[in-house]
Order: sequence, then C-alpha cells, then structure tokens
Amino acid sequence: MTRNLHILSRRRLLASLAGAGAASLLAPALAPPALAGELFNRVDLRGGHDADLSGLLPDAADDQSRLFQRAIDEAAAAGRILRLPPGSFVISNIDLPDGARIIGVPGATRLIYGGRGHFMLAEGARRIELSGMVLDGANQRLGGHVSGLLHLRGVNEAIVEDMAVAGADGHGITLEACGGRIHHTDISGARLAGIYAIESRSLAITRNMVRDCANGGILVHRWSIGEDATLIDGNRVMRIAARAGGTGQNGNGINIFRAGNVMVTNNHVSDCAFSAIRANSASNIQIISNQAIRSGETAIYAEFSFEGAVIASNLIDGGTVGISVANFNEGGRLASVTGNIIRNLTTKGPYPAEYAGFGIGMAIEADAAVSGNVIEGAPKWGVLMGWGPFLRAVNFSGNTIRDCGAGIAVSVVEGAGAALISGNMFDATPGGAVLGCRWNEVVTKDLAKVGAGRFKHLTLERNVVA
Repeated sequence: MTRNLHILSRRRLLASLAGAGAASLLAPALAPPALAGELFNRVDLRGGHDADLSGLLPDAADDQSRLFQRAIDEAAAAGRILRLPPGSFVISNIDLPDGARIIGVPGATRLIYGGRGHFMLAEGARRIELSGMVLDGANQRLGGHVSGLLHLRGVNEAIVEDMAVAGADGHGITLEACGGRIHHTDISGARLAGIYAIESRSLAITRNMVRDCANGGILVHRWSIGEDATLIDGNRVMRIAARAGGTGQNGNGINIFRAGNVMVTNNHVSDCAFSAIRANSASNIQIISNQAIRSGETAIYAEFSFEGAVIASNLIDGGTVGISVANFNEGGRLASVTGNIIRNLTTKGPYPAEYAGFGIGMAIEADAAVSGNVIEGAPKWGVLMGWGPFLRAVNFSGNTIRDCGAGIAVSVVEGAGAALISGNMFDATPGGAVLGCRWNEVVTKDLAKVGAGRFKHLTLERNVVA
C-alpha cells in the first residue's frame, strides 16, 4: 500500500465535509489521517459552535429553552458564533450574554416563542449579533418587563441583520439605549410597532421591510428632547394601522419623537392610517427623497417644538395634507421645503376635520424658505400660510400650484408676520390664487389680482395666474 493511500486529498476532504453538513470549510490539500479525523469532529475552523453539540435538536416538539441558553452561554464565553441549522426551536426566556452571536440559515432557522415571560432579552452588553433567523412570536403574551419580542437594553453595538420577526405581542424589535444597526430585516404582524428605538446612540435602521403592524412602523423616540442621530434609510414600510386610536399618536409609518439630528432618507412608505413620516419635537430633522403613498392623514409632518427641518425631494401621492410644518405657537420654526411633489389629496380624514380641515397641499408657518415644489390636486387650498397670528418670515417662491380649489390661503390676522409670495405659477385654481384668511375664513378677494393693499406684512410680486 502506497503512502498516497494514507493521504486524504483536498477533493475527497471537501466532498466528505459537504456530505457531513460542514459546508465552506477549507482544509489543507494534504493532511495525515489523524488531522483528517480531527477535522471531522471539529465544529468550525472559523470559530463556530454547532447547536447539536449542546443537545439542541431542530423540529423537536419539546421546549428547548434550557439547552438553547446553555448553548449560547458556552459559545459567548468561548468567543464563538452559535451556528443554528435549519429547523424550528421552541424557546422562552432567553437572556443574551455579552458577546452573543447567533447565526442561522435565512428563512429556514425558526425560533418560536413558547410564552411565559420574554422571548430574547439582552441588558448592558457591549455587543450582540443576530443574523439569518426567523423570530416567531406566535402572538404569545409578553411579560410586563419587556415591550418587544426581541428586546435589547443598553447594548453598545446591537447588530440585527437578515432576520424575519413576526407575530409579536408588543413591538417586533425594541432597542432601548442602544447603538448598532437593524439591517435587511423583515418585520410583520406586531401588535404595537415593528421597530421601537428609544434613547438611541447613533443607530442605523436600513433596508428593512416593516409591514402589517397594528399601531406603528418605525418609531425613534426619546424620553426627553435631545440628540439622537439615528439614520433611517432605504426602508419599505407598508400597511400600518392605528388600532389603538387617537389623532396621530398611532398609525404612522416612520415616527420621530423628541429625537434630534435624525435623517429619514430614501424610504418608501405606503398605506399608513396617519402619516407616512411624522416628526414631533424633533430638531434638525432631515426628510429627504422619500415616497409617501396613500397616507390616511398628513403625509409628512414636522410639528410642535422643533427648530430646523429640511424636507426635500419627496414624492407624496395621497393624504389629507401633503406637508405640514406647523405649531409656531409651540416653538416650531425654521424650515427649508424644496423640490417636493404633492398630489391627489382628499378632504376625507380618519377623524372629523378640525382647524383648517383637510384637502390642503402644504401648511407652513414660521421662518421658512419654500421653493421649487409642485402641488396638484388639493381640493381645498394648495397652501395654508400661517394660522391666525402665527406667521413669520415665510419666503414662498418659484412654486407651481395647479388644479387646486384655491392657491394660497395666507393669514391676514393682526399680529401676523412677514410673508413673501414671489414668482409662483398658479393654474386652474378656481377659488383664487392668493386669498387673505382669518384663521379658516376667507376675508379678501384674490390678492393676486387686487394686490396686497392694506396688508403691509405681505409682499406679492411676479406671480403668474394662468
């Protein structure tokens, strides 16, 4: 027998390992028999840890929480990845230790919540990483100490990628005082919101699908006003309901509350009961290059006590109001609104109309530059400029308003501040191009024809009425 018979070739080694389920393992081209035997018994040369070594069995009928907890504790303690095979595992009350890294087979590894407390929880960890698994809440009740099916609290770097999260009794994913990222994850069927991030630390929420949730899509909140710096980019959010009711607290696709320096960019948001994107008391907000389709109320909102909002290059199709930059009475001010398309609005909202009502393309109040926007199909007014005395330093120039009930309704109440209406195009506005209003009541003829006259706070020039 020659020496070659005692040598395991590279081809035979790789073929044998593939048959044993150890795909992607690289071995030397030549290895003595002892080393080959060791390779068959090793878990993974790259630092993995197979679940079956801890007694976990896919598709077992029994709850495997104890075995799962032991497997992840051992892997984290050894600095290894816990690699799960395809199949289902029923687990509950899993505490993720610092350094936990769990990777499954995307779409094939399913962890099912068995009830009785929480599903997966981490507290005070430096890094947690989850990838390639389906987390199925089975609509089982969560304990009062967690709000999400996956609840991570105080994790410096939380990494959730290539996951699916379904059937959560609360939020799909809750990140509380966390940094890191949620990326390329499908979240559906949550009783509350798909993603709830509170007191974040430069979090990234990117390229996710959030759909069919009962009360919210992506929520970025803080307990008190402060810098948050979350990036929300490239997500698809759809079919968000407001089963808990209210007039805007629920039913929003993307909701920013008290969180400063947040960017909301390149998202596609459709069929939300209220707003596609709603920023409340969120200073230095950027809402850029999003699509807001078939919103049930105001499509894009910057409201209450904020300073600084850039709303640019968004496409809005459907809603009761296209863009609202409001609440100067609460300190809401300072905005640039440019290059947006707003169309196909309605007077029918999710609750009885209040204040100025519905069917308005844009509402703007204070310290704002508004240019290059196109507003079409607003049944009431193309633009509501100011509300009573709450109007100051609005420059409305170079916009196109067509096929609206009327063009601009601008406040002429005593105490209203300056507004410049210049170089705009008005086409097919049968109610008039520029109307003076006292709150919701029109009190002038078309100012584009008769001039601003006695309203010294208004400057109208170079507008075209077709």
